[in-house]
Amino acid sequence: MTRPGSGTYAAHAIAALSRCGAKLPEIAGDAGPAPLTARTPVDGSVLAFLHPSTSADVDAAVARAHETFAAWRLVPAPRRGAVVRRLGELLTRHKADVADLVTLEVGKIPSEALGEVQEMIDVCEFAVGLSRQLYGRTMVSERPGHRLSETWHPLGVVGVISAFNFPVAVWAWNTALALVCGDPVVWKPSEVTPLTAMACDALLRRAAAESGAPEGLHHVVLGTAVVGEQLVDDPRVALVSATGSVRMGRAVAPRVAARFGRCLLELGGNNAAVVTPSADLDLTVRAVVFAAAGTAGQRCTTLRRLIVHRSVADEVTNRIADAYGQLAVGNPFDDGVLVGPLVSGASYHAMHAALDTARADGGVVVAGGKRVGSGESFYVTPAVVRMPGQTAIVRAETFAPILYVLTYDTFEEAIALHNGVPQGLSSAVFTTDQREAERFLAVDGSDCGIANVNIGTSGAEIGGAFGGEKDTGGGRESGSDAWKSYMRRATNTVNYSDELPLAQGVEFG
Repeated sequence: MTRPGSGTYAAHAIAALSRCGAKLPEIAGDAGPAPLTARTPVDGSVLAFLHPSTSADVDAAVARAHETFAAWRLVPAPRRGAVVRRLGELLTRHKADVADLVTLEVGKIPSEALGEVQEMIDVCEFAVGLSRQLYGRTMVSERPGHRLSETWHPLGVVGVISAFNFPVAVWAWNTALALVCGDPVVWKPSEVTPLTAMACDALLRRAAAESGAPEGLHHVVLGTAVVGEQLVDDPRVALVSATGSVRMGRAVAPRVAARFGRCLLELGGNNAAVVTPSADLDLTVRAVVFAAAGTAGQRCTTLRRLIVHRSVADEVTNRIADAYGQLAVGNPFDDGVLVGPLVSGASYHAMHAALDTARADGGVVVAGGKRVGSGESFYVTPAVVRMPGQTAIVRAETFAPILYVLTYDTFEEAIALHNGVPQGLSSAVFTTDQREAERFLAVDGSDCGIANVNIGTSGAEIGGAFGGEKDTGGGRESGSDAWKSYMRRATNTVNYSDELPLAQGVEFG
């Protein structure tokens, strides 16, 4: 990946789009709705002006996808997998182009951007294998001469509403699985990341055409929350998979439920790690620094709370503060930079306000929390804050690089602190004590959807189901049996006898 020259970010983005097969439409005059402005958080400059989707555009996209579903669901799953296989091949070829767009629109350092695209490639490989493993089951019937089984069938149009921080990976989790399960997709990306969406859409359309798939399998609709709301309310959208804030989830879930649709929600995370007296502190510090400072703290799995045994709290805090002091903050295209920009000024102001509140609650900022530079971009040094307890600001999720350090005396107290927040996405414990490790993973341990031992809270592999509990929404994406969210289940009974016994021994005439 090469760094664009000064003032050429827009040209760099357009070139990457073109190589992926996407073109920017011309904005004609002042007619129609106000254009959607794509900016880069790297320096705040404009990358492109785009047409937002109108209500009629969204309706047409859903209608086309719904029409395509009638044909796509009849295609054998292994043939559906061929489209996803080709998508993975094209993503491999254009890995640097898509990663460039991720860096330009989100501000991720190139290593993380390339890793996100690799995650897309990995989930395509997973979905291709899955296309031959959409297994049902056969159960024992209580009635002689009867066979009882269940089968899985395509569900319908899947609406994907994604967030800015993982602009392409989460889309791929949903889309790769949805396609092999027989479902067309309508995607509403974050208004912050429209260009990555256009690139992915172009690659998928090419994959579909080259694989002989019907047109209309995939559509991108651009715009603000109004566009997402239309997907949420459309009865032709069988499943709404939405990633974002808890506030967004609270709005989406009841509206989809009101029309008896399905929701798959991935919402906020206020993730914690417990550090015990027996922990390998060298390993712990390395894991904590990446989990807390990576992506400038803008991951749903970012480590936000560190619950440390009192006997090692000072050492752990000081070592993390020292490590933070060595993190290069700046332009993500520069060599050696590990922390890029916050996505917007609003994110910076939210971080600043959270630190002010933490100080008012008795917290002490022991490292970071400073803005680097000025202008239209927002770079900050990741902050470490010692807190006297789990106050309201600690229990809230601030989408920025703030790590609150709490102390504990007993392991039971640590688990209580860990679970004492509304969110339940990712968690970790650092220990060399097997009893503590097993206790953390037990039913009365971590209450999160993801629980790790001796690794950080971020960086999940695609093979496991990804998702959380409580305010995180309870959905599961990516690996394991997450595919079941994109299909409907049917229970089947076949009577191959010449008798008609009723279940439970019921007699009728």
